[in-house]
Amino acid sequence: MTNVAVILARGGSKGIPQKNLSPFCGKPLISWTIEQLLATKTIDSVWISSDDRAILNLGAKYGIGEIKRPSKLANDNASSEAGWMHALDFFDSQRVPVTNLVAPQCTSPIRTSTDFEGALTKFSDDGLDSLFSATLVPDFNLWRSTNRGELESFTYDYRNRGRRQEKPDQYLENGSFWIFRPSIIRAHKNRLGGKMGVWLMDFWKSFQIDEPEDIRFCEVLMENYILNQV
Repeated sequence: MTNVAVILARGGSKGIPQKNLSPFCGKPLISWTIEQLLATKTIDSVWISSDDRAILNLGAKYGIGEIKRPSKLANDNASSEAGWMHALDFFDSQRVPVTNLVAPQCTSPIRTSTDFEGALTKFSDDGLDSLFSATLVPDFNLWRSTNRGELESFTYDYRNRGRRQEKPDQYLENGSFWIFRPSIIRAHKNRLGGKMGVWLMDFWKSFQIDEPEDIRFCEVLMENYILNQV
């Protein structure tokens, strides 16, 4: 069994220019994901897929693999699935064996290698085809606007709220990472499919960096929950 990690990290970003290289707790943002993956003993190789030479050069400093992604697969309209499919085609051409693909989001740096280790163990032990990271939200009351402009409660019935203890578990997919078999994404053009599982993470690990104000907030979480722990 070969577990291969692919970090999708394009150069462009509307919210934060060069976001993946932005300083975060004293390092480029993407460095945290690289180091977490390299510290995960059950991951056999780590690769960066990017259209940006500066990002690829940073990966080279860590000694990880490089996948030069064409610009048409790295623009605002390109899906992550397209990037992972391109990586799998590259692995096929280079005869790199891949049993399971680990797909982290480098804008979600608040995690540790133990999250990857635990998720991969669960993936194997449960015979999964795909897995997503999430946080447990047992009492998450969401509303949405209908086509008629009316408000609708859709994760619960506001007419019959019930007690929090009586509600079934709800999982909020937090976007930190996914794991899937190559056959799943090839068949479904989707990162999820087949027998699915979930890796639960603490709620404070579920925040990601999209806008400039997110950086300091996530730095506070990283510093207090991970970096300053003895």
